[in-house]
Amino acid sequence: MRKYKITTNLGLKIIALIFSAFLWMIVVNADNPVRSRTFSDIPVNIVNEDIVTSAGDVYQVLGEDTVSVIVHATRKTSQKLAPEDIVATADIAEMDTSTGLVPIKITIPEYEGDYESAEAIPRNIRIQREKSGRKVFALTVETKGTQRDGYVLGDMTVHPENVTITGAQSAIDQIERAVAQVDIDGLSKDTEETASLILYDANGNALNQNQLANNLGEDGLTVSIEVLPRKSVPVVFSASGRPAEGYQYTGCTSEPETLLIYGKEDVLDTVDEIEVPASVIDVKDASGPVELDVDITPYLPEGISLVDENAATIKVTAMAEEEGTRTIDFLVSSIQLNNLDSALQAVYEPDAEITLRFRGEPDALERLDISNAVSVDLSDYTLPGTYDVPVSVNIPDSVTLLSEVHVTLTLEEKEDTLPGGTTEDGEDPSQEKDTEGQAS
Repeated sequence: MRKYKITTNLGLKIIALIFSAFLWMIVVNADNPVRSRTFSDIPVNIVNEDIVTSAGDVYQVLGEDTVSVIVHATRKTSQKLAPEDIVATADIAEMDTSTGLVPIKITIPEYEGDYESAEAIPRNIRIQREKSGRKVFALTVETKGTQRDGYVLGDMTVHPENVTITGAQSAIDQIERAVAQVDIDGLSKDTEETASLILYDANGNALNQNQLANNLGEDGLTVSIEVLPRKSVPVVFSASGRPAEGYQYTGCTSEPETLLIYGKEDVLDTVDEIEVPASVIDVKDASGPVELDVDITPYLPEGISLVDENAATIKVTAMAEEEGTRTIDFLVSSIQLNNLDSALQAVYEPDAEITLRFRGEPDALERLDISNAVSVDLSDYTLPGTYDVPVSVNIPDSVTLLSEVHVTLTLEEKEDTLPGGTTEDGEDPSQEKDTEGQAS
């Protein structure tokens, strides 16, 4: 039997081994190639801060305190990496004192030896060393979100009332005010909520607090919030004094007619109206409307407030009319529009009114109801435009309309009317039989 020695064809065997290793490297590299991957917003950790702070100074980072990191690693390793695996470190001991630049070192501790390289972009972070500052700010409450419908925020108290901020003096000088921001979304009862500290500059911009410290500790900020119910109530009036001879006081109107008020539930339940005493409105010797502005605040019951403090002043009109007459202000939106061309629509101010004056026996005037009796005939108005249209009022024979009244209406083409008089559904508006409508 022939024996073979390991040295037989040794050169060929070595060549084959080298070729196999080379081929293996090609296969591995093709299957798991090295690639680069960029990770953004990696925070930079500052170390050896005591080099600055031990001298009683502080530092602040000029510009961004995050970097992008480019990692070169195999595909398999790169796929496993997450931003939190990457550590960016700036060692103040390595700072260039002339420029303030500190080199940034990148490490990936969990994957040490499994990646080729990792570098920060930019490669340095700039540090500015300066004297420290300290200032105490009174805290105010700022809300975000919206409380539940039907409720109003009452008193809000922040705990603690003040906050002490320390840091670089230049950063302290930028602070204009400190607020406790609290989320009130959906609140409908008294509560105490955790709040966030927000610092604002003089322009109302929120400041970055990364390089500032405060004395709030682990307890942070809390805000006690009072949440109160609200409701709408009418304002009622009476008047004092006797109108001029032949005139009589016929009542008051106001703008607005109702007010939104709020208070504790047991108090709010007892309030159904806000009454203005007669001494406020004097119609003595009046021979026409008496108009005045009334501050409603003094007449609010104790424990009741206005939802809108700017609505405290209301405009009141006390009517002094000739005996045997009655004046009615009628909304244009309630006028019946008869024979309006089906291709047109009427446009007017939402709160527009016309004034109608009637004469008759006192009993007939008191019973007079014109809610469905006022109309206009638009059969002669077939083109778009603004028209002064006479108003008709259907009233009983015992009552007389003192003067003819006109209403200003703007007629426009309906938006869904196409050229040629057809609508978007292809129908001819001229074929519609309903020629009467209500103003809307």
